[in-house]
Amino acid sequence: MSQDALVVAVGPKPDSDFDAAITAGGGVPGPLARATGLVWTDSRSPLPQLPAGVRWVQLPFAGIEGFLSSGALARHPQVVFTSAAGAYSGTVAEQALGLLLAGVRGLWHREGSWEPASAAARTGRLGGSTVAVVGAGGIGRDLIPALRALGVKVVAVNRSGRPVDDAVVVPADRIDEVWPAVDHVVLAAPSTAETRALVNAGVLAQLRPHSWVINVARGSLIDTDALVDALRAGRIGGVGLDVTDPEPLPDGHPLWSIPNAIITPHVANPPQHLRPALLERVEVNVRRVANGMEPLAVIDRDRGY
Repeated sequence: MSQDALVVAVGPKPDSDFDAAITAGGGVPGPLARATGLVWTDSRSPLPQLPAGVRWVQLPFAGIEGFLSSGALARHPQVVFTSAAGAYSGTVAEQALGLLLAGVRGLWHREGSWEPASAAARTGRLGGSTVAVVGAGGIGRDLIPALRALGVKVVAVNRSGRPVDDAVVVPADRIDEVWPAVDHVVLAAPSTAETRALVNAGVLAQLRPHSWVINVARGSLIDTDALVDALRAGRIGGVGLDVTDPEPLPDGHPLWSIPNAIITPHVANPPQHLRPALLERVEVNVRRVANGMEPLAVIDRDRGY
């Protein structure tokens, strides 16, 4: 993909900040008709038919389900598509840790009076526990050191089984061994056919009565009806969700009325943090493409991420 002048378009709307990131990376902002690359900044807008000269497209988020289901990637088999996987991992890792600490330490309960005994009974300890991080990609790599600093033993589940620093690694095809062996679970895996309803009634039955399940990935990774049943029955300690299924979670949904369900409205990456991170990723990937290197976070069409 190396060439003397890498022309990169921005869509669906012009954006001077992204033009500046392209220039900083050694590229030249230009129209799509003569571009080699395209930076697409809005996941809600469908990709146009790409000119024959386009060889690389940067998508705005780590989750690419909409682009896959629309057939945008399949229509352009000659194009290298990159996601933003890893670009936002720091803020998402912070959200996951915050939700987990709030759950384990009993901060989800709003006190109405000074009752030390009842508050103490709800207060657990994260240090000394074992936490499974399911999906040890960018988010996992940022989260695991923070957990280890608190004295947590981490079990990292990834598809490849490749080593992850400071964690016991279990390949995804052996994940059934993980559920009964850990205290808490953090879901940070991509949404694929294989991960849909990954946490279901059978899995929830294997977790411990004090286990917290944290989801900062996609709502589809959890069977919501099974989760509601498990929470109502007291089979797990609680849940922290930045993503839900359905999403947005409708007013009046049972999860809103369950005290030990902590819900944030998909704000692990708020706009004020998302945009600077994407601009940085664009600059890095333009520089890599302009110098004939593979860009970061190339999408594997078969795996769906």
